Amino acid sequence: MSTRAIGDYALLSDCRSAALVSRDGSLDWLCLPRFDSPAIFARLLDDDAGYWTISPACPAEVTRRYVRDTLALETTFRTRDGTMVLVDALALGVRERGHDLGASSAGLVLRQVTCVEGSVPVEMAYAPRPEFGLVHPLMQPVHGGLIARGGATVLTLSSPVELRVSGSVADLTVTLRAGQCLGLALQAGWAWDPDPPCRTSREVRHRVKDTVRGWRSWSRLHANYEGPWRHLVEHSGRVLKAMTYAPTGAIVAAVTTSLPETIGGERNWDYRYTWVRDASFTLQALSTAACEIEETAFFGFLARASATQLDRDANLQIMYGVGGERDLSERRLPHLRGWRGSSPVRVGNDAWRQAQLDVYGELLDAAHQTYCDTGPFDPFTRAMLVGAAEAAARCWREPDKGLWEVRGPSRHFTHSKLMCWVGLDRAIALAPLLEASGRIGDWTRIREEIRAAILSEAWNERIGAFTQTFGGTALDAALLVMPLVGFLAPDDPRVRSTVHAIATCLTDARGLVHRYHAADGLPGQEGTFLLCTFWLAHALALIGERPAARRVFETAASYANDVGLLAEEVDSATGEPIGNFPQALSHIGLINAARAIGDTI
Repeated sequence: MSTRAIGDYALLSDCRSAALVSRDGSLDWLCLPRFDSPAIFARLLDDDAGYWTISPACPAEVTRRYVRDTLALETTFRTRDGTMVLVDALALGVRERGHDLGASSAGLVLRQVTCVEGSVPVEMAYAPRPEFGLVHPLMQPVHGGLIARGGATVLTLSSPVELRVSGSVADLTVTLRAGQCLGLALQAGWAWDPDPPCRTSREVRHRVKDTVRGWRSWSRLHANYEGPWRHLVEHSGRVLKAMTYAPTGAIVAAVTTSLPETIGGERNWDYRYTWVRDASFTLQALSTAACEIEETAFFGFLARASATQLDRDANLQIMYGVGGERDLSERRLPHLRGWRGSSPVRVGNDAWRQAQLDVYGELLDAAHQTYCDTGPFDPFTRAMLVGAAEAAARCWREPDKGLWEVRGPSRHFTHSKLMCWVGLDRAIALAPLLEASGRIGDWTRIREEIRAAILSEAWNERIGAFTQTFGGTALDAALLVMPLVGFLAPDDPRVRSTVHAIATCLTDARGLVHRYHAADGLPGQEGTFLLCTFWLAHALALIGERPAARRVFETAASYANDVGLLAEEVDSATGEPIGNFPQALSHIGLINAARAIGDTI
């Protein structure tokens, strides 16, 4: 059973796949060739599910950081007799056209160890376990490294030092002295490569330098934000880039599966997919972080993946695979014990089957942000967006599962109605570009019906707030977005009262915000949500309470780990990060709240 803290990990990415490396140099999560591929190393979820460690063979003091303006990880180990530096990266290059990042070799893991003073005995242990630990591959030493074969994957490990093999584990011990370097590289494929990349430490060093140049080149082109917390915003922009699947432009919600919302509980979901729900806030964040190419690519992905006939028997799907796949059927992996015994471990996500009315508003708002001033839309995108507007107009009165994807009965969620209002509001603005000017009258009439229903059925005079459901009494942090999407003016007394009610009733002693306290069809409690806390900071800025907004923002941002990564949630009892990691929406919330606070200066 894995017990290591989630915040102990740092992210590596080649904008196709991702790895997580612990503070002590253990690579405990790696999915190749895509974010949603079966893991080759999954010790994150079970001690027996594969790892690759490099560390001193003696006690050491550890510090780490990302190399400036990159996601190449530099971990420094200081021992009694010397100091070594471990640099980890997934290989990247730079495409000359478009100045975008590109994988220089598909799924190439680079690990470079350098002794910078004295001498350090170095240990390495390599135990790949493809398919989430099901496969214990056969290993065969070859000149310049090691081949591991089993299941659908052949792994080529390049090493200038001879490796010892025992069963399905390889290891080495070597003493490095000041100035000496050891470079290793791992690549996955369908067959053994007789001429693998990076046979020598020198070649590994060259590829590491190329990766650093690639990230820095990208960062220079995306360094236009001038507001408060600039370093945090720029770093969060890099994290979003790292979570982008370059071939399609999709952005995953997180790079992991089944890291729990409740330790030891069953709220364990696979987040390695793209949610339409996140679209409009993602595009705002990409705009703030000066990621114009990524903005266009992400909306293009959404437009392609969402293309379908929307009628009375078909709803817009809420999420897709990174290649645009629709069937994300969920299954359990019973051989994995889960992080800190949090089972079941799941791959796939059955939320793809849910009806969620908010997605129409998020998709149309994303289109409005991206193309309102430019246009035109191609015929397929135009037809899809008109269909989304018609679906919002037709379905807004129906109950649904809501943006939080409750697994209990469908309800009349206020946020879902709100986003249907947003969808029609944006469709009206886009109507000329959509060649749908003839629909403006009907869309306007239904938009006003939705508005009237929300104001009359979601407002609870006794509580002094808009509530989670029509006629309900429970609060929901999702309603902090009311002023963010323009439904009511920030100075409307009902907005201010709702913001204050959520701040009072859903905020824990740490100053972090819960999504809600109402029953949701699942047992157990969950932690506070960092996205919701950043939403509170954003809303407080909009209603003119800037000092409070800054305090809430800085409280949420303080829960980033030592390399600036944010989880989904924070455990209210311990303050420990929990949930899938890193969480795109947490970084999106940070970027958007920082901009909103900056705009009030």
